[in-house]
Amino acid sequence: METTLDTLITLFAKLPGIGKKSAGRLAYHILETNRNYAQALGDTLHCLHDSVKQCSVCGCWTESDPCDICCDTSRDRSMLCVVEKAQDVRVIEESREFPGRFHVLGGLIAPLDGINPDDLAIGALLKRVREEKISEVILALNPTVEGDTTALYIQRQLQETGTSVSRLASGLPAGGELEYTDRLTLARSLRGRIVMR
Repeated sequence: METTLDTLITLFAKLPGIGKKSAGRLAYHILETNRNYAQALGDTLHCLHDSVKQCSVCGCWTESDPCDICCDTSRDRSMLCVVEKAQDVRVIEESREFPGRFHVLGGLIAPLDGINPDDLAIGALLKRVREEKISEVILALNPTVEGDTTALYIQRQLQETGTSVSRLASGLPAGGELEYTDRLTLARSLRGRIVMR
């Protein structure tokens, strides 16, 4: 019969990047810490889905809709940085190099996995570019086959709008993910972005 501790380890092991050993370490750490910590962790997890939602404008995770970034009037409203996942926004924000706003696609085009352009927020992106008079779109997508496919598709869709389309430049390793990129590398990539033709 599975114990509560076994169940917790199994649940932790389902998290991305957490193996069985790491899950065990996390579970034992929580068990050995102050009971109040475990209670606070449990309470936070319990209300997470009720408190945090996607911004109706950009798709980032937020507790207020629209999110703080979309509401920030000091940001450059002519620039839009397109990312795959909401957590990529946090990574780019930490670089402190991008003054504009964001758009989260919610994935990448991957026909072999059954993910097509209509499954992503590409239509919403095109609408934003037209309605908000965006002059530059930066495609901050992972340098993978799926990322390249998605970037090329978006670039072709935006050709008729006259909007400048660029991608992050040198510094990001092929096959890498934004989530694991250090701030300096990301900052250099943003500064050295290249226009797609």
